Amino acid sequence: MSQPKNVLVTAATGKTGVHTTRLLLERGHHVRALVHRLDERSAHLADLGAEVAVGDLLDLASVTSATRGIDTAYFAYPIVPGLVDATAVFAEATADSGVRAIVNMSQISARRDAVSDAARQHWIAERVLDWSPVPTTHLRPTFFAEWLITFLDDRGVLRLPFADGRHAPIAAEDQAHVIAAILEDPEPHAGEVYLLRGPVELNHTEIAAELSGALGRPLSYEPISLDEFTATLEARGFGAHTVQHLRSVAVDYRNGIFAGTDDVVATVGGKVPMTVAEYAVRNEEFFEDKGSWAFW
Repeated sequence: MSQPKNVLVTAATGKTGVHTTRLLLERGHHVRALVHRLDERSAHLADLGAEVAVGDLLDLASVTSATRGIDTAYFAYPIVPGLVDATAVFAEATADSGVRAIVNMSQISARRDAVSDAARQHWIAERVLDWSPVPTTHLRPTFFAEWLITFLDDRGVLRLPFADGRHAPIAAEDQAHVIAAILEDPEPHAGEVYLLRGPVELNHTEIAAELSGALGRPLSYEPISLDEFTATLEARGFGAHTVQHLRSVAVDYRNGIFAGTDDVVATVGGKVPMTVAEYAVRNEEFFEDKGSWAFW
């Protein structure tokens, strides 16, 4: 194990944040978990042994306070407005505080000409961090396996506008092994951009079949139009920024942007990544009780 470090994990109650916090604590590091508010999720992090700090990633004073005394930091921001501003704040605070390395959660659709506002902003945010004096590693995951819980409806149907597109779902827990490994020993990964994808590429008909076999009940995939998908998202209360992003990346998905597999979880994170079936078995309670599951 590397020498114990003081590590900052932002979005610490989120999908990758909570697993990253747990792994680092188990490995003997001190973790400062930055959260937006105190609640049951932040209390869980405190119970694990994290130092919980409340702050807003858009507020320079609170982010600077959170980065004081920190060796390495994980930066993640939800799909809501403000990413570029939050990234600039984080870049300034980490540089001012002498942080030695950053791991940045981007996305596989991030590129200069992305139609999705959020994906294009992720590309700009990567460039902002590249201009910073603090060495940064960018992670660009495909769709999380957690997506399947979010969009499986009460009838056991995945109603999504993905046609026959394919990807290799990757669990947040597996991504956390990559994040934690880089935070522990960042120098070999400085300046790298890692695509994060699961071990098996599938279309959603095949994904539904994998889930069915693992959970022991019939599940299916129903392709829908982009307009139907948009209406579903709006009915579920997703904000305009998120809806525009998800509709746009559905087109990216059809065009193969999210496809492919890789070995980053194994080679960098030191873990064999979960298949869809293994993820379903490990998270069966959430597939059965989706009311306890949040999108972020």
